[in-house]
Amino acid sequence: MSVSPSSVSSSASPVPAAVSAPTQADLLDFVRRTAADAQLIAALPLDPEGRTWVRLDGPGGSEAWLIGWPPGTGTGWHDHADSVGAFMTASGELKEHSLAARLPTDGWKTLELTDGVDRERRLPAGQGRAFGRHHVHEVLNESPDRHAISVHAYYPPLPRIRRYSRSGGILRLEQVERPEDWQ
Repeated sequence: MSVSPSSVSSSASPVPAAVSAPTQADLLDFVRRTAADAQLIAALPLDPEGRTWVRLDGPGGSEAWLIGWPPGTGTGWHDHADSVGAFMTASGELKEHSLAARLPTDGWKTLELTDGVDRERRLPAGQGRAFGRHHVHEVLNESPDRHAISVHAYYPPLPRIRRYSRSGGILRLEQVERPEDWQ
């Protein structure tokens, strides 16, 4: 299974090739450049109680967000379904917990995870990462007193987000959100 979208064209095809979708590298480059835009980062309204966000125009039809994280907040475990993505910390520090395992995409409610699948990454300002389809993770601002700000981009635009609960080695699908749920 490929982790980045691609377009296939044949030289014998009379139809012109479509504009190619942004790759994970393109998305990472976009979030890196956007996170370095001090004026944009400073313009994000911050709330002491909950995350704030502004939608941005991403490259090649991608969906992008500038997100403010108050101290002690996080996303909970989730994935971005069929989208690839990238995110970069612009200020503060974020921590990512992720699973180094390919999960089934549909047809399950509870999975028992094997030993050794957990990964942890600290992402201070200027650090980020790209990820493939069905990447399961949670992102946290563990600071007790400082906001973090990050830039995220996804392609294709998020078709859904699956939210999970986790207890030890058990991962349970709790909710599936669709774009209309975020309006």
